[in-house]
Amino acid sequence: MTHSSLRTAVVAVLAALLATASAGAQAANLTTTPAGRVLKAWLDAINSGDTVRMSTYVRQYEPAASVAELAARHQRIGNIELLTVERSEPRHIEFTIHSAAQSIDGFAYLDVTAAEPPQVGLFPLIVPFPQGGTLASLSVDAAARAQAIDGASAQLDTFYVFPEVARRLADSLHARLKRGMYDRYTNGVMFAKALNDEVREISHDKHMGVQYSVNPIPVRPPGPPPAPTAEQLKRMQSQMDGVNCGFQKVERLDGNVGYLKFDFFADPEMCGPTASAAMNFVAGARALIVDMRENGGGSPAMVTYVASYLFDDSTHLNDLWDRKSGNTTQFWTKPGVSGRKFGADKPVFVLTSSRTFSGAEEYTYDLKTQKRATIVGETTGGGAHPVAGRRINEHFIIAVPGARAINPITHTNWEGVGVEPDVKVPAKDALATALRLVNEKVGAARP
Repeated sequence: MTHSSLRTAVVAVLAALLATASAGAQAANLTTTPAGRVLKAWLDAINSGDTVRMSTYVRQYEPAASVAELAARHQRIGNIELLTVERSEPRHIEFTIHSAAQSIDGFAYLDVTAAEPPQVGLFPLIVPFPQGGTLASLSVDAAARAQAIDGASAQLDTFYVFPEVARRLADSLHARLKRGMYDRYTNGVMFAKALNDEVREISHDKHMGVQYSVNPIPVRPPGPPPAPTAEQLKRMQSQMDGVNCGFQKVERLDGNVGYLKFDFFADPEMCGPTASAAMNFVAGARALIVDMRENGGGSPAMVTYVASYLFDDSTHLNDLWDRKSGNTTQFWTKPGVSGRKFGADKPVFVLTSSRTFSGAEEYTYDLKTQKRATIVGETTGGGAHPVAGRRINEHFIIAVPGARAINPITHTNWEGVGVEPDVKVPAKDALATALRLVNEKVGAARP
């Protein structure tokens, strides 16, 4: 080996050692802030691969998460190495990570509450850098920020369900841009977060949001989206099969009480058979408990499909008015569905939490207004406007609620207020409460 080659090798080794030492020092310094402590606890839990440690982390710092989510992430991307801490504040931290299993680097941020112990307020998915990219790949300049705000304003003006709110949003965002309030955001992910927070603050619409994409977002031709290819349908079906179309539990509890838990409303064209199998399984139960505590919504058509098993006759559940077209779509239960119905006469209880949102709220609201179910738990999240992603430019997309739910009985919806339970209890106590109500309503099961 030449002296030059030797010097190069030594420099490379020293650089690697310094990088490792720097990352180790940053990891050690995490405990100096509440956000850092939670991040360290998350890294330790997920890297352990130990569900007991994950459970401890979830219970202490992130009760809205689940051990299954952490375990799935560990299985998917392996151990996560902290590379750098880019910004550290008491309740907010931005950092980069490396996953050796998938050979990817990425960026993420973590917000925690002011509670003690601190709890995760917002922990989005890690944004991976493009192949061979670095943090610089996420950079945005003044022109990009202005273009994103112009594009967001145009999409809101065209599609948002409340035009006057869209105009107020656009005026406010442009005024803040002019005052230099976005100058500090040179990272696309954090700029998108700032816009996301502000459009929600101004509109009070929890469906609205802004996201940043590292990979270029393709321009979609005008008109209806093209039908998926056979290969795309096969891949989508495989994805839905992998999560059982959102259905987590279908059980017969003691006393012949049916229990059904599913966490989103999938497309009935793809997942109707799974929903039917679940509903057929509980058809003979003397009472039914439907757990919506972790359901974040989904397809309005699936809401109607699942609800159809609880009604004997065709029943008008909901309308959706589209702002752009001015058209109204009605949703009625189907008299004929696959298999056997649970029927209209036996008692139904729906469990809710503050996380119950969107389509899950529609399901709850529909059954409540039809006096078909007793709602047990917490007031739901309060999102009633169906949403669609709208491309702003190559790297930014805005979720614009473009339609309004109109209940045929109340002639309004649950936007901003949520669905109030008939029996208000903490979400964790909702199942036990519903089981007690079953016995009060229909009596203890006879042997």
